[in-house]
Amino acid sequence: MKKLLILLVFVSLLSVPLMAQDYPKVEVFGGYQYLHTGSITIDGTTIPNSSEDWNGWNAAASYYFNKYLGVTGDFSGNYKTISGVSSHVYTYTGGPVVAYREGKLNPYVHALFGGIRLSGSALGSSASIDGFTMAFGGGVDYQVHKHVSLRPIQADWIYYHFGSQTVASVAIPSFSQSNNVRISTGIVFRF
Repeated sequence: MKKLLILLVFVSLLSVPLMAQDYPKVEVFGGYQYLHTGSITIDGTTIPNSSEDWNGWNAAASYYFNKYLGVTGDFSGNYKTISGVSSHVYTYTGGPVVAYREGKLNPYVHALFGGIRLSGSALGSSASIDGFTMAFGGGVDYQVHKHVSLRPIQADWIYYHFGSQTVASVAIPSFSQSNNVRISTGIVFRF
């Protein structure tokens, strides 16, 4: 019984800082994403008419160390059929976020670094390649409730690079794109 009482006191003391916080520590975002990929550059040569528009989803979770500074993990998936090939682009990134969290409007900026996976399938065959990506941007959240915000816009500049690889016995040269833009909108839950 004495151990149970000590455990209850200990747990109660741990919850005191949570009651004292005047800002949410965790934010979870989910919503729609539009991705525009610019022209592909292979070995310094830009391929004409290689830009594409994609639709998909974006999800992110942020943890704030204080009212303004935190870290974000961001994940997205975009889909498109190109010349009969069902194509998918997935990103998984993370990095610092700085937010101004005062009042109803909460603007923020972030710098995200991580990986990208490009997949395609057609006629029963599929292939994937992995690369490096980074995203710089930000957005604004509008708080509608203590624990719920709307994110009318998040805009990011995206860079990605794929090193030369061999996929299904086909040599693929290294290629990159630096004129990519993604726009996201959705809902944020704050804890």
